[in-house]
Amino acid sequence: MVQSADISDQPALRLELPDPNTNEINAFEFFDRLVKAWNLCDNFDLQTEIWRGRILRVVRDREKRGGEGRGAGFLQWLREREISKTRAYSLIQLADSADELVVDGMLQEKRVNQFSKRAFIETAQAAPEVKQMISEAANEGEEITRKQVRRLNDEFTSATSTLLPEEIRQRTQENLLPSRIVAPLVRELAKLPEIQQNDLRQALREEPEINCIKDVTSTARWISKSIDASGALRVLQMGDLDLEKAMDEAKRLDSLALLADALGQAQIIESSVLKLHTAWRRLGGLQERLWIESGSSTPFLRDLLNALQTLSGATMRVSLGELAGGKRVRLQLVEESADQIPPPLID
Repeated sequence: MVQSADISDQPALRLELPDPNTNEINAFEFFDRLVKAWNLCDNFDLQTEIWRGRILRVVRDREKRGGEGRGAGFLQWLREREISKTRAYSLIQLADSADELVVDGMLQEKRVNQFSKRAFIETAQAAPEVKQMISEAANEGEEITRKQVRRLNDEFTSATSTLLPEEIRQRTQENLLPSRIVAPLVRELAKLPEIQQNDLRQALREEPEINCIKDVTSTARWISKSIDASGALRVLQMGDLDLEKAMDEAKRLDSLALLADALGQAQIIESSVLKLHTAWRRLGGLQERLWIESGSSTPFLRDLLNALQTLSGATMRVSLGELAGGKRVRLQLVEESADQIPPPLID
């Protein structure tokens, strides 16, 4: 049986905050003190958050046990405690991180509060060698920040990643290339197919210098964004398109960034149209129901419904507001069957 501890036995969190009305310290020192106090609050509460995550994980896993209405109990638990799903899964992630570090014996449990929350999670997600180094530092009483974890992880990744050509790894190990420049390259290369990785690695072998690394990192980033956006675009699934050759041509024109931006904007438009269609259908149904239930005795309600007609009809007229000079956009919504050939856009 778990016995509750007396509140008077719990450690108190006491912080020395600067006086907001003082002129004795400059703005930099004032906010530096506040940041340190904020981080201390994070550290103090970390163990509580871990146990909340473990509780939520148990509730979630219990609900995974099949049966009709699976998962409803977990959602009900969250509603009763006014916890969002995003918040719940961030706590569960924190508990998983604790299992990675504490339960496996790498980190002493009493040293958990040496970490900020983000540093704790990033340590659990780091390479085993980095986990070991960070845990040893924490076990010795060192405060662990997210910046420190990222720096060590970047240094290890830059010196050991097999995604990099040997020339880059060697120069990084010799401190001729900064890990803060090389590590982002590794992260971007990891998102690409093997054939495109090989092309970019060849460019790095020919010129293993900082400027080339930055250029290849940008190229890899734009290629990755283009691939992600094109994969979600329905308009590109209608024809026989060769995305790889199109990207090669854009690369030759030094326009990969423009292509990635264009595909990203197209993805936004498709997503917006889908949401627009759903809202348009729903508004039309609600307006029709209200019109049927209203009558001559509700002239003001009828006036309101007539005003909504500009948004629920087949032709929509939407004001863009003062920022667009009071312009209005007119859209015509025409629902077509999947096999219906659309009319040409240009006569």
